[in-house]
Amino acid sequence: MAFDGLFTFALSKQLNKLLSGRITKIHQPNALEVILHVRANGENHKLLFSIHPSYARVHLTEQAIDNPSEPPMFCMLLRKHLEGGYIQKVQTEDFERVITFEIESKNEIGDTVFRKLTIEIMGRHSNFILIDSGTEKIIDSLKHLPPSLNSYRTVLPGQLYIAPPAQNKVNPSTISDDELKAFFADEKTAKEVVEHFKGFSTTHANELLFRIKQGDPVKSFHSYMSEIIRAANPTYLELNGKTYFSPTKLTHLSDEGTTFNNLSELLDRVFYARAERDRVKQQAGDLERWIQNEVNKLKLKLKKLQKELDNASKLDKYQLYGELLMANLYNFEKGLKEVTVVNYYSEDEEKITIPLSERKTPIENAQSYYTKYNKAKNALVMVQEQIEKTKQEIDYFEMLTAQVEQAAPGDIEEIREELAEQGYLRMRASKKKKKPTKPEPEKFISSSGIDISVGKNNKQNDYLTFKLAKKSDIWLHTKDIPGSHVVIHSSEPDETTLFEAATLSAYFSKARESSSVPVDYTEIRQVKKPNGSKPGFVIYFEQKTLFVTPDEDLVIKLKKK
Repeated sequence: MAFDGLFTFALSKQLNKLLSGRITKIHQPNALEVILHVRANGENHKLLFSIHPSYARVHLTEQAIDNPSEPPMFCMLLRKHLEGGYIQKVQTEDFERVITFEIESKNEIGDTVFRKLTIEIMGRHSNFILIDSGTEKIIDSLKHLPPSLNSYRTVLPGQLYIAPPAQNKVNPSTISDDELKAFFADEKTAKEVVEHFKGFSTTHANELLFRIKQGDPVKSFHSYMSEIIRAANPTYLELNGKTYFSPTKLTHLSDEGTTFNNLSELLDRVFYARAERDRVKQQAGDLERWIQNEVNKLKLKLKKLQKELDNASKLDKYQLYGELLMANLYNFEKGLKEVTVVNYYSEDEEKITIPLSERKTPIENAQSYYTKYNKAKNALVMVQEQIEKTKQEIDYFEMLTAQVEQAAPGDIEEIREELAEQGYLRMRASKKKKKPTKPEPEKFISSSGIDISVGKNNKQNDYLTFKLAKKSDIWLHTKDIPGSHVVIHSSEPDETTLFEAATLSAYFSKARESSSVPVDYTEIRQVKKPNGSKPGFVIYFEQKTLFVTPDEDLVIKLKKK
């Protein structure tokens, strides 16, 4: 990745479209993200700030992000100081990974006040800080930094804001041509470029060196810096399992890659699945652990049941011992530890040795084996039933595991509700009583304009398949793989729609990372729910099968706004 000083500088230029924009709403989806709703130039925008240690960023987003029912304290503080305010300036200095928004707003008594919102994009040291412009004192921040953790600066309410330590490097926008000639007089490494110039990451340093080899160093340097600042070709590239993105083409890696209209669109694409997954982890970390523990316990139970089944399978031996002892009652007496008799049931009538209890008579020993036989026979039926039930439970929880892994934050509560209804969990106590709501499957629209719905959990799956869809609609599901119910709201979809719906089915399944995934499809009328089955479980008939490969780009393209 390359969210370095160059990228930050280019992004700040594009965020100037928010100048004079009014902050209408503020939300805080979780402990690491804040969203400002801004009305600027006749349009509504969502400005996302994130201080995630791996995905720290700021950009405009088109993604719908669920918010908690009760806003956190930091969100309430931002609303108090910023809602209704106007963005006056967006700036970053000297290619540092810091962007500051200067905002004019009103205080409680209606006086004009000025505030600064500063985001520091620095990996695990990232922070989001509200500052009083008049005093330069910190009002509050998402992450507090006491003196015990940092001797250079303190980030706490009431403290003077001190910017992160400046880099003692050359500013690439003010360097003279003579200095450039002198620096590039001999061959340089990416490390030397990074250590010499402000704002450069290894990715952008390698791209600069690649272009310099193609022509004059000074012209190549200025041309490249111009492309970066203008964000000429925002590019996203996946290569050898790694993700790269930049305000311009990364020709040293590949001539290919996906280009976007602006840097915000690029970042929305880069962090689409990663950020969504992280939001789910924050909301469902405990649920994931609980489900995994249940799976582990059930697998251990299955192992024990299998051992019991092996023991119960000896019932034929007990029956044989009992019958042979009854046939030889007068050939042995009480007090023996074992007796050897002829096995009349074997073809060659081989002899067999039967263990005995010394304290029992011959007939009591025979009856003992008959008793063991009857117990084993009953146990065999019960153990087989338990094994089948345990296997179904494991399938159910593994299906839930896949659903949690691919859920949006809003889907998690429905999974908790389902587990409570099934008697597995107690629902968390809530201060407010929530009104029952209908499940809302995720909506997509095919390239041909046909609506497609995807159930993201069992509540949504059952609602979609048995209440929302028509009998003539087309139903899809990955073959023998846990996944979502997908419905094409058409009785005769074209091939493109069918392929796209199958791709959605493969993507929202346990086979997301696989290729050539089998997806079954049939009419809704052919899908049935067995009596007493768990939520989400169905059987279906007269299906056909497609093989597709999950495609995240297609999922983003088809998602209904």
